[in-house]
Amino acid sequence: MLFGYHWNLTSDWAFALSILPMLLKGLVVTVEATVLGYLLALTLGLLLALLRMAPSRLVAWPTAFIIEFLRDTPLLVQLYFLYFVLPLYGINLPAFLTGTLALGLQYSAYTSEVYRAGIKAVPKGQWEAALALDLTPLRTYRDIIVPQAIPRILPALGNYLVSIIKDTPILSAVTVLEMLDVAKMVGDRTFRYMVPLTMVGVLFLLLTLLTATALRRLERRLPQRGIPLR
Repeated sequence: MLFGYHWNLTSDWAFALSILPMLLKGLVVTVEATVLGYLLALTLGLLLALLRMAPSRLVAWPTAFIIEFLRDTPLLVQLYFLYFVLPLYGINLPAFLTGTLALGLQYSAYTSEVYRAGIKAVPKGQWEAALALDLTPLRTYRDIIVPQAIPRILPALGNYLVSIIKDTPILSAVTVLEMLDVAKMVGDRTFRYMVPLTMVGVLFLLLTLLTATALRRLERRLPQRGIPLR
């Protein structure tokens, strides 16, 4: 007996095996939302970082406000805004796309600051060399600055990937059947919550451990002086 729960190994194992396919389907949704949200966060975060460092205050200041707004407001509020408010203006998005967009927007604000720190950490001489070679801003960032910044910021970006994985259950608020929501539905129908919730915890643990391990291996293999993007 654990916290009032009476374990029956035979029936619990049978129950766990019976609901495993449903949880794995929810796991697929969790992984899809994580990957798409993270890709959006990486892409939009880099764009926000570059705009934030623009010489013009007319560009930099509004971008800084957007970043702070996204960072300082709860993910759930942003999710509800996208799901319930946008349809009032004729913008109707599927629940899964809305959830993925909310994850990407929220974490783009965090990744933008990581990018900005990494870019500023590139030695000043690299910028001067690009200027001496008369490289365009696009080539300067693409071929010199960003490849040197990535190894420096990979650990921080990896931490946000793990955070996105753990934030995906919030998508259940807009009816996305991710892993935790599936477990809750199983518990509501069977009145047996311990087994499905324990399984979800284990699956999340395995997913985050595998992700962290892959990121550490990638970090060790990346050349510390920069990587080629072409």
